[in-house]
Amino acid sequence: MWSVLKRYLIGKPLKSSEEGDQKLGRFKALALLSSDALSSIAYGTEQIVLVLVTLSTGAIWYSLPLAGLVLILLLALVISYRQIIHAYPHGGGAYMVSSENLGKTSGLIAGGSLLVDYMLTVAVSVSAGTEAITSAIPALYNQRVPLAILIVFLITAMNLRGLRESASFLMFPVYLFVAVITLLIITGFLKIALGIAPFHATATVGAVVPGITLGLLLRAFSSGSSSLTGVEAISNAVPFFKKPQAKNAAATLALMGGILGFFFAGITFLNYWYGIIPTEKVTVLSQIGKAIFGNGAFYYLLQFSTAFILALAANTGFSAFPVLAYNLAKDKYMPHMYLAKGDRLGYSNGIMTLSLGSILLIALFNGETSRLIPLYAVGVFIPFTLSQTGMLVKWHRERPKNWLVKSISNFIGALISFAIFAILFFYRLNEIWPFFLIMPIMLLIFYKIHDHYKKTAL
Repeated sequence: MWSVLKRYLIGKPLKSSEEGDQKLGRFKALALLSSDALSSIAYGTEQIVLVLVTLSTGAIWYSLPLAGLVLILLLALVISYRQIIHAYPHGGGAYMVSSENLGKTSGLIAGGSLLVDYMLTVAVSVSAGTEAITSAIPALYNQRVPLAILIVFLITAMNLRGLRESASFLMFPVYLFVAVITLLIITGFLKIALGIAPFHATATVGAVVPGITLGLLLRAFSSGSSSLTGVEAISNAVPFFKKPQAKNAAATLALMGGILGFFFAGITFLNYWYGIIPTEKVTVLSQIGKAIFGNGAFYYLLQFSTAFILALAANTGFSAFPVLAYNLAKDKYMPHMYLAKGDRLGYSNGIMTLSLGSILLIALFNGETSRLIPLYAVGVFIPFTLSQTGMLVKWHRERPKNWLVKSISNFIGALISFAIFAILFFYRLNEIWPFFLIMPIMLLIFYKIHDHYKKTAL
């Protein structure tokens, strides 16, 4: 009975000789590996504004300069991770860079952080997707946790069927979302240019807002930087690309960065111009969509394409987590079961572990995106900081041609990433403290596993 159900869910076993057919071109890879980063625009601007309105609605104008800082960090990270792709074409991203240049403990901190973060990627993406659905269909609001868990089960089954099939399935919702958001931004700007959309901002740029503090602005900036989670995923998954792997991966990363920057800047400006204020049961993006498209077909297309890509953005975690677990297992810091490939030539043990971990997080945090975001951010900005610092050490040690120029983006990336981590630590410790409990336990487990394999000489 189980065998029949398994064949139905994941398909017939593939031969090892068919593995080459599972490699991805740029078009499919963008859908598979960029959905997390691209979908984050659905909540990135909202996270900035949520912090600012705790002071007053007049503070919303500060979202514009804060978005500019986020875009500077995005540019630095894209340039830096393109360098990492060419320097480490076998994948591994922050784990490999940190291990080689900063020492094994730093590598394990980066790797452990990303393992947790990929679970949070799934939990955040699915929870945000569920919120988009309940914004359009309020009757489902009280069923958001069971709905989110059901979505995780469906994505798990899709990934167990294999890399190529999951990429093919993702292409339609991802590119539909890209088309709809592009239409939303262009339509919004056209309405502004034609005078159809009058200025409804809560305050003009430069207005003095009583009570504004540096601490509040730093908290808002750190929250908005959650839009950049997922940028590193392509560097972890270079082996998934067709040859030339590094060239294709770097080009896909650049394309993703360009689209993400355009979306984030456009949504943030439209939110400011239209004077959108966050409410509990309706997302900011939903309010922007209703203001621009009205209550017609395009609004519902926006909501359901957003729900689709947010739910399926979890696939970035399903693509990157198994490869990272494989690299840790190869170095004997995780069980060798994560080296094994399943019937469909994917690392099915990694896929199942990620699925169970993300379901646990959704249940623990009641499917509330705003509660998951701070943990999500700290889990990725530690590896960001370590990987950028590792590349600085690498360039200084090897001193290749133009190494000082190459170091600039790494220095900027490391500096801002560390600053965001420090902001999260000092201003949001009450929200992120579980991370500092989990990480020492993970490091202890890594070293215990490594000691076991050394003693048994496996």
